[in-house]
Parts: sequence; C-alpha cells; structure tokens
Amino acid sequence: MKLQTRAPRTTAPILIPTPPRASVPRRLRTQDALIITCWTSVALAVTLYLSSGGAATVTDIPSAFSALGIVTGLVGTNLILIMLILAARIPLIDRTVGQDVAIAFHRQLGKPALYLILGHAVLLTVGYALTDGSNVVAETLSLFNTPDLPLAYLGLGLLLAVVVSSVVAVQRHLSYEVWHVIHLLSYAAVLVAVPHQLSAGAVLAEGTVQRIYWIALYVLAFGAIGIYRFVLPSVSSLRHGLRVTAVTTIAPGVVSISLSGRHLARFTGAGGQYAVWRFWTGATWWHAHPLSFSAAPNTATLRITVRDLGAGSRSLAGVRPGTRVSFEGPYGIFTDRVRSSPYLAVMAAGIGITPVRALLEHSPLHPGEATILLRGSDQNQTYLWDEMGALAHRSGSTIYSMMGHRPRGLDTWMSAQALSSGVTLTSVFPHLRQSDLYVCGPQTWTDAVVRDARHAGLRPQQIHVERFDW
Repeated sequence: MKLQTRAPRTTAPILIPTPPRASVPRRLRTQDALIITCWTSVALAVTLYLSSGGAATVTDIPSAFSALGIVTGLVGTNLILIMLILAARIPLIDRTVGQDVAIAFHRQLGKPALYLILGHAVLLTVGYALTDGSNVVAETLSLFNTPDLPLAYLGLGLLLAVVVSSVVAVQRHLSYEVWHVIHLLSYAAVLVAVPHQLSAGAVLAEGTVQRIYWIALYVLAFGAIGIYRFVLPSVSSLRHGLRVTAVTTIAPGVVSISLSGRHLARFTGAGGQYAVWRFWTGATWWHAHPLSFSAAPNTATLRITVRDLGAGSRSLAGVRPGTRVSFEGPYGIFTDRVRSSPYLAVMAAGIGITPVRALLEHSPLHPGEATILLRGSDQNQTYLWDEMGALAHRSGSTIYSMMGHRPRGLDTWMSAQALSSGVTLTSVFPHLRQSDLYVCGPQTWTDAVVRDARHAGLRPQQIHVERFDW
C-alpha cells in the first residue's frame, strides 16, 4: 500500500528556530558529568592502591603478577558496582539519559567486568604459584582452603552465569522470567565476594582510605537499589492504590487496561513514559511488565495497552476489574521535555504506537508543528490509529500511514511499495533537520530509521528512541 495521508495537511506556519530549552543543555552537561564520575571512580580505585604502597610491592615477576591481579580485581569490581548503580533506576540518571540508555551502558560493561575478574583470579593464582614454587593447579586447590576464598569463587561462577545469560544468542532462548531470576544473581555475586576483599591480604586493611572508599561505593550501589527499586516503588504503590477498572480488546491479541486510584493528581508520569507494572492475581503476580502509557496520565485514570508477545503479556488480557496493581516508575525521557527543535517528527510501528500516542496527547502543539508516520505490515497492526488521527486533527498535525511488508533482503524501514516510489525521510518530514525525531517500534525497524535520520543530518540529541527489548 502506498504512503497516504490520514488527516488533511494544514498550512505549516513559519516557526522561528528557538534555542534549546534550558533543560536540554543542562541535561547534556549532567550526562557528561555522570560519565566523568564513572571513569574517575575507576581511576581512583587504582590510584588509591598504587599510592598506598601497591607499586612498591612489585620487586620481581611473581610480585608483578600479583600486583596486576589486584589491579584487575579492583577495576572489575568497580565496574560491577557501577553496573548496579546504572540498574538501580536512580531518578537523576533516568532524567539525564533515560533508563534504556543506562541499561545499554550497563550491558556494555558486563563483559569487560567479567574478563577483569577472571584476569584477577588467574593472575593472582599464577603470582602465588610462582612465589610458592608450585604449579597453578596445586595453588588453586590451596586457595580453596583459604578463608573466604571459596565464596569468592562462588561469586565468580554466579557472575559468569549472569554474563552468559545476557548474550543475545542465549537470551533469545530464555523467557523473561528465567533471565530476570538469573540476572538477580549479580547481586549475590557481588555480596559473596565482599568477605575475601576485607580479609584476604592487606589491600583493604582496616583503617585505610581504600577500605573507606570501597565500603562507601558498596553502600551507594546497594543503598540505591534498595531505595529506588524497592522502598520508593512500594510507597508509591500504597499511596495511589491502583486497581484495574476496565480491560478492552482493541485488536486480536491487543488489549487496553484502564487503571484508577487515589491522589492521581500527584502522579508524576508524562506522555511517552513507561512504568513497570505488577498485577496481583494468581496467574500474574510473579511477572513484572515494563509497559508505556498509551494515553497521557490524568487525574482520573491511567491507561496502558498490551500486545500478546508471550505467556506473560497474554495473561494480562484475563485480569478483571478490581485487580490490585503495583508499579515502579514512571521512567524514561521519551517525552516533550527533551525537545530542542521547533518541529516535531514522530514515527511509530506496531505496538510502538503506545508511547507515541501518549506523547502526542501530552505535547502542546501549534498547527503544522508535528508530522506523524504510522507504520504497519497489514491492517491487523493499526492499533490506536483512529485515536492518533483524532489527536492529529485536534492539534493541526499532519499524519501519514505506510502499510505493507518490507522488501526481503533489504535493511529498510519502508514498505516495498514506498521504497520503489522514492519515499524518503525528508519527503515525509520536510522540516526534518529542524525537528526532534521520536521513534518507537521493533528494534531492527528502529535502527533503520535512526541510521537514515543520521545520514539526513540529524544530531544525536535530536533523535529520541523508545525500545521494547530486554
């Protein structure tokens, strides 16, 4: 099906380019500061060791192996604690880069951290073996008889299981629930390794600055997880007392769930954000669902829209009105707050329409300011398109639809017919370079859109992506 308009194009006003909102440069400065802080903590861990006499211990090859083993262990542990902080859903980090970016960085650190911890174990074992005049196998067996070292090996094994489960080839064969349980082992992996750090050797001897630094970093990481992953979500859930008010089927395998509760005027969610929802029924209580709002939150109701993508999401179609709901969040910067350009370009595919629909409803728009493209493979994927058309008509926005499958063997976001007709991003969005582009849909489709947007000249801060992968 050809690219077609779903609402009449209004005459676009001449919008005078405005400087970025005050929050945008401040957010970028905060982002730089967070990155600098992360790497400074790694450098500080090594500096504290070297300045406290670590460098002086290197007198021969065995001591060099041991010292290098200590450094790799310190850096690896520091990276793991940074990973925990990134996964703690700290509001400052979420407001600055978004939870999806924080988790992406968290994943990138996983393999280097594991390799460093493995290097720590191997280098120290070799160093001790050379010092004792024994072989590596005998030295390893003797280390198992050292107090707290068996726990350290257990932590290494747990960490290895977590990293392996996060490899894409392995992850796609695991259900979200199994993967999530395995991933929780990262907390145990860190904790069981603490005793050997405090007791083995003199690196973290009592009364040293190093010991104070590491204890503070552990408290920060696990304190943030406790507060922002458990305490505050529990308080918010109790305060608002959310319950299901209606479950409406909008397409085969797709339902909208309406929620109501107390004090929703104090609910801080914005259109485009998501929360992690837990529905307290016998079939669903054990599964947490990261789902975007499909309508802008208001003082009376909240709404999410769910597509059947597996056993967990399928079970939500059966929840009944009155079901109690708890939540974590809201999270994400896929909102109007991060806009920096005078025009708005929006693209959504499939169930990716949910945050886009809420974003459009929540954004104050002038006629002609926004252009929207809805993408579907067939008529069965037109979820909420009628609502989007009504919102576009009300705001004077232009809305297009592109229907049809992508051509086989080509990495493109367009349908075969649109591609053969010469459709491009700039033909759909004539003010693309003066726009903030919001994209939500399947990962491969989204990646193709982002690639073309970068080629068209958009800066990274103009591109906003909401992903649904875990």
